[in-house]
Amino acid sequence: MLIATTHKNTDFDALASVIAATLLYPGCVGVIPKMTNRNVDQFLSTHKTAFNLILPGEVNPEEVTKLIVVDTDQWHRLDRMEKLRDRDDLDIDIWDHHMTSKGDITATWSCKEHIGATVSLLVRRMREKGITLNALDSTVLLIGLYEDTGHLTYPSTTAEDARTAAYLLENKADLNVAGFFLNPPYEETQKEILFEMMKETEKLTINGQLVGFNIISLDKKVTNLAAIVNMYRKIVNVGALFVIFVNKKRHTVIGRSGVAQINIGTVMNTLGGGGHSGAGSATVKSSEMSPEGIRKKIITSLTTQKTEIVRISDIMSFPVFSVAPETTMRQAQSLMTEKDIRGVMVVYDNRIQGIIVVWDLKKVKKKNQWDSPVKAFMARDITTIGPGDSPSLAARIMIEKDIGHLPVVQDEKMIGIVTRTDILTYYYDLLPE
Repeated sequence: MLIATTHKNTDFDALASVIAATLLYPGCVGVIPKMTNRNVDQFLSTHKTAFNLILPGEVNPEEVTKLIVVDTDQWHRLDRMEKLRDRDDLDIDIWDHHMTSKGDITATWSCKEHIGATVSLLVRRMREKGITLNALDSTVLLIGLYEDTGHLTYPSTTAEDARTAAYLLENKADLNVAGFFLNPPYEETQKEILFEMMKETEKLTINGQLVGFNIISLDKKVTNLAAIVNMYRKIVNVGALFVIFVNKKRHTVIGRSGVAQINIGTVMNTLGGGGHSGAGSATVKSSEMSPEGIRKKIITSLTTQKTEIVRISDIMSFPVFSVAPETTMRQAQSLMTEKDIRGVMVVYDNRIQGIIVVWDLKKVKKKNQWDSPVKAFMARDITTIGPGDSPSLAARIMIEKDIGHLPVVQDEKMIGIVTRTDILTYYYDLLPE
């Protein structure tokens, strides 16, 4: 017997990957854990018979000759597969994109890559083998892909994920069906949780990124918590959000990230959970750690994550062209034209007084104003940044304050400047070889 299975609390990428495995491996039967996400449960209630799927209790371990594990590489995350763990004669294939996890499943063969969704790996192999997909197959695989990549918006999304989406749409994947299961209507209990989260969110800046924390008490089971956390992160406009749902026996931690600098999977691994860069979760027994202890451990993990080694000092421009406050606007314009720059700092006694940028030149309406000093036109409220800060912090400051120049200051002295062009050059790999 050949079976494919995945992790408990099955999401759509896991379900889609199991279904893809049943299409990829001849004679394969999909085994879906009893515990699934609410939208997956709703899908299976109407579509289960369309696929070759069974429950873990229907598997006879002695008849299993090969095991395909998708979207995880950890035994404890599988549902009732303990009797297969010590089998020396069992072939095991693993398909996974959670590169941060430290799996304990010893595979005969594995395909593990940095990619947005596990289903993309299986679709790649299906395309190589020329396997035909019908509209239903394509639709469920697209749902899995979209859910785990945030509709192709998560930082972990790759070009191959986008090509996979295009391929599935070419094979008649139905976006109306996908939209229904990816955006299920919220029930009253879910709305209550969302409103409770809105009452108080702690926001901290960690390594230049704004991170939100919520601790919510639950006295009853609430479905679709992950979707609520994902939506709320966008509402509060933070780079990453961690919500600790508290009850008497165990605490559930759900994290979502929209920035490449924060890897949720890495953080959740420290709590015994799993995930990938954009999303993850963990369950912690209340007897082992308090909600505040979980919060502190998350902060420690985020503080020690070394995801961005480039600093402002690596991308800033120097020396910085500057003029004195009495310099005329005509002279400032000539300097900007000669040096092909869009801004010039105004400095007196080695201290920043202001800045004149190209847009300020448009304030000059009369000819005699060109002989006026720059101090009459300069912007005086200057925001600075340190050489050890990250490019992501600079980008966020520029967006929030709508400015295009950030002087780099160390020991009260200006040692360089970072512009929008510098940031775009860094993020879009435009630096010369």
